[in-house]
Amino acid sequence: MVVSGLLFTVLNALVRSLSQQFDPYQTQFLRYFFGLLVLVPWIVHSGPQAFKPQHVGSHFLRGGLHTVGLWMWFSALPQIPLADTTAIGFTGPIFVMLGAYWLFREPMRWERWLATGLGFAGVMVVVWPKLSWSAAMTGSGGGWYHLIMLASSPVFAASFLLTKAQTKFESPRTILVWQCVSISLLSLPAALMHWTHPDLTQWGLFALCGLLGSAGHYCQTRAIHVADVGATQSPKFLELVWAACLGWIAFGDVPSQSTLIGGLIISAATLWVSRREARGKGALSQAP
Repeated sequence: MVVSGLLFTVLNALVRSLSQQFDPYQTQFLRYFFGLLVLVPWIVHSGPQAFKPQHVGSHFLRGGLHTVGLWMWFSALPQIPLADTTAIGFTGPIFVMLGAYWLFREPMRWERWLATGLGFAGVMVVVWPKLSWSAAMTGSGGGWYHLIMLASSPVFAASFLLTKAQTKFESPRTILVWQCVSISLLSLPAALMHWTHPDLTQWGLFALCGLLGSAGHYCQTRAIHVADVGATQSPKFLELVWAACLGWIAFGDVPSQSTLIGGLIISAATLWVSRREARGKGALSQAP
């Protein structure tokens, strides 16, 4: 999850730049189309039969959820600093952990609840001035765009939980390939209606987005295949630190005081729960 978070942070930076020049549907279509092209050598080497789904409908259901979430995300992305974008994305683990407890009856140790609560508190320190209702109504601080992006969080959480359910009967590589197929097909009609022809450099950036996205989703799917959902959520909060640094380097987004304070809270919560769970596993491994 740590590696996937870093890959997705770089991907968000690229998509933010491209979303200023292209329609959100075209952006998500090309991102997943190139993500599928990146996987073609793997598909040819393993044989198409290795990627035959057990329940194709579940893949298109997940693709539909992801397409809706991506449209909201890509629509708001150009208008929001990268650190704020990542912070809003951290509301997703709240929905994921609640859904995992409700749907999969996963055990929720108090350390995870506390770490998630502290991480969410850190997120609120970062984005609350822009997420307040008065800011959204007056248009100050890009409030409407923050709310649109916030609305995508439960949609992505539902997609994430469906992925966890799929890992019981599908391999991570099958899930990854069919995610690219379903989202590409579902977003293609709207993309063609708002098509802008990219130049050579932009084609290259879209190809890089596909590579980063496929690699990130594979790491993410592998993580939730070998661990329960709750355990994969705490490390995500480190992405805010990477996003603040990358946003400053690439876009000149100077992290605000609230971003720095919130980042420290998030990092401390992540480090604490990681050490607690590492000690717990060490104690279990030493038990007779």
